[in-house]
Order: sequence, then structure tokens, then C-alpha cells
Amino acid sequence: MNMLVFRLRGDSMQWQKSPAASRWLRKAGGCLKMRSPNRAAFTFVSASSTTSVIMADDHPTFRLGLKQIIAQEHGFEIVGEAGNGVAALEMIRELSPAIAVVDWDMPGMDGLELTRLVRTEGLPTKLIMLTMHDEESLVNEVVEAGVDGFVLKDNAIDDIQACLEAVRDGKSFLSPAVAHHVMRRHQKRVAVGKAHPGLAKLTPMEKRVLGHVGDGMATKEIAAALSVSPRTVDTHRRNLCEKLGLRGSHSLLQFAREHRELF
Repeated sequence: MNMLVFRLRGDSMQWQKSPAASRWLRKAGGCLKMRSPNRAAFTFVSASSTTSVIMADDHPTFRLGLKQIIAQEHGFEIVGEAGNGVAALEMIRELSPAIAVVDWDMPGMDGLELTRLVRTEGLPTKLIMLTMHDEESLVNEVVEAGVDGFVLKDNAIDDIQACLEAVRDGKSFLSPAVAHHVMRRHQKRVAVGKAHPGLAKLTPMEKRVLGHVGDGMATKEIAAALSVSPRTVDTHRRNLCEKLGLRGSHSLLQFAREHRELF
């Protein structure tokens, strides 16, 4: 019986009728991946080009869901799973997968420590970090540690395919939602900086005090958290008001709450 078979020609697939279609596909040892649902456009994926992936997350349900999504993508094969950072590191050392998808918050060893160890040991595995957090400081920290991809768990279903493909191809990937949030926060910081030039002059300790004020902590609570005296906290409060052009503790509290995400 004649069947449609797709033959590789250059960078594209062309089809023709062939009575040996099934034999050709079996011999090719691969599969066809549709590039567009509205066009007869396919990419041939050879079995030999499969990219090995391991997953590390301490939530079995989430891991299963993500595994099912990745399994639908031709060209990627999940070769191992781990429920904690320690097991994930051992698996990376033993299996040397092309990519490891790891959760930021895992028992035994978090994703950041895992990333640092993988890079310190010079292991070739590329790393994709999963997290519920999108703070700019966290993004900067994991990027500096050496991750290749950063995906928010809330957007993992939509982003994991693009992330895997980008990382496999030697590129970096940042969830669009994270990029948008970081950019919006940067724009807000610039705007607040223009309205309050003294913001750039705040010391690290003053920023910490301001952050605690934004959390609604009283002077004694802030003093205990920073291991300083209440009098020292009061001094920082006065300096903050002076540098930011604010009058009184109420104005400082209002400012700190309104711009809490910046500190």
C-alpha cells in the first residue's frame, strides 16, 4: 500500500508516495515533529540527537505533570528523577545529562547550591531553575551562579518547551513573566529615584531598616532582627527621613510600604 513519506532534503522535509514508507522511517530511527499546525512543515528528529534530561523537585505531582509535558516533546528524553538536591547532584555526576531541570527550594540542598557545585566541579550539564519567586535579587543570584534557564513554576507549562530548546541550542532563557516583572520594577526604581534623589545615597543598613519598616515592624522588632539597639534604629529612621525628604515616622512608613518591593 502506498503511503506518504517525508524525506529530508537540506533543511526541509518533502513528501512523496512510497510503498516503503514504514521501512524508511524505521531505518531513519527518528520521528517527525510538526513545526506548524497550519502547514505541512515538519522537522526530522533523529533518535541519536535526543537530548537527555533529569528532573529534580520534591513535589511528585508537579514532577509528574512536567514530565508528561516534556515527554510530548520529540528530541528530549527524561533519564532520571530526584526528589531532593543531594540525589540530583549524584544523578548529574553519574548520568551526565545534557540538561537538569531543578527546583530552587528542595530539601537537603537547594537549587542555588546545586548549581554552584555543578559549576565548581566543571560538570557539563546545563541547568534550568524552577522557582515560585521572581525577585530581581534572586534572578541575579542564580544567573551569577551559572544557570542557563530560569522558569517560574506558575508558567512552567507554557515556558518549559521554549526553555529546553533554547538551553539545548546554547542560549539562555528567562521566563517572559520574570523579564516583564524585573523590567517593571527597574522602571519603578528609576521613577522613585528621580522623585527622591536621596534614595541612591542610602547605606545597606538603611535599606534593610527601610525594608523592615515596610513590613510593619516596630523599632524594637527591627533592632532585634538586625542585632542593634533601638536607639541605632531610631538614628537610621531619622537619616532615612532626611535623605528621602520625608517628615515623620508616618510618612516613612507610607513610603516604605508603597515601595517595599524595591528594598
